[in-house]
Amino acid sequence: MARPLELGLDTFGDVTLGPNGEPLSQAQVIRDVVAQAVLADELGLDFFGVGEHHRADFAVSAPEVVLAGIATRTNRIHLGSAVTVLSSDDPVRVFQRFSTLDALAKGRAEVILGRGSFTESFPLFGYELRQYETLFEEKLDLFAALLREEAVTWRGTTRAALQGQRVFPKIETGSLKTWIGVGGSPESVVRAAQYDLPMMLAIIGGDPVRFRPYVELYHRAFGQLERPVQPIGVHSPGYVARTDAAAREEFWPHYKRMRDRIGAERGWPPMSAAEFEREVEQGSLYLGSPETVARKIAATAKALGLSRFDLKYSAGPLPHDKLMRCIELYGREVVPLVRDMLG
Repeated sequence: MARPLELGLDTFGDVTLGPNGEPLSQAQVIRDVVAQAVLADELGLDFFGVGEHHRADFAVSAPEVVLAGIATRTNRIHLGSAVTVLSSDDPVRVFQRFSTLDALAKGRAEVILGRGSFTESFPLFGYELRQYETLFEEKLDLFAALLREEAVTWRGTTRAALQGQRVFPKIETGSLKTWIGVGGSPESVVRAAQYDLPMMLAIIGGDPVRFRPYVELYHRAFGQLERPVQPIGVHSPGYVARTDAAAREEFWPHYKRMRDRIGAERGWPPMSAAEFEREVEQGSLYLGSPETVARKIAATAKALGLSRFDLKYSAGPLPHDKLMRCIELYGREVVPLVRDMLG
């Protein structure tokens, strides 16, 4: 019998607007993220993920520290990154931080490893972008060795070698759930299968069904390896309000502000209202009333054979009170509707 779909939430700790219309301090945003996670736990959601960024418009640069604070105030919800930029970090320290988080959370920690869609961490920590692929490949190889929790002997070109060394603290439950974040590269899909790790698809634009070939590739890779297929998850943006119209009205100006700011850095034109509507109606923006959002999540879960769906509910300066209401509607109404639709 198939396991029920897990439903979670992700945030990047976007710097939000306060009651006076001015941006809140990053410190206050971090405290608000903790409150949002506590509410998600109270509502019985399965997962709460916090992203890593190193720029002014996102408050969280050390997700594990924020998650540790959340762990001490929650009881059930699984906690993880969304994502950890492994390429510009040290695999040993990443493992130690998450094994420590897992101890505080009593076995509820997860980590999603990826290369990230932003590159600020590379110059910040002294890494060359020309080594983008090599950094991730080598560090993932070392992290996979650490997951076995045995003495590690490893050699590469991007960090010091290890010779029969052990890393602590140990995972109390015996394993740390580790996902590979995939943004649309076939090589990343195959790599996840080769390391026998679950795959988290970051689908942030376009029809989610276009990722079906990556799901099929993932299944074929496991078939060739003669191993059972690991879980597949999706991370996509969205927002829940009482009605479709209210969701559009509340979300659009903040989403556009974020999208246009990032787009200007990458040479994209400003987002038009027509493009926004296409993403809502046909793309990967899960926005609307609880029933509308639930129908779209259920359709994506069926089309891609998902084990997890995480809604990235924060969007630019969208205020904390609206985020809390979105979480409430997601937990109380969207989740039960999705479960009913999936039977």
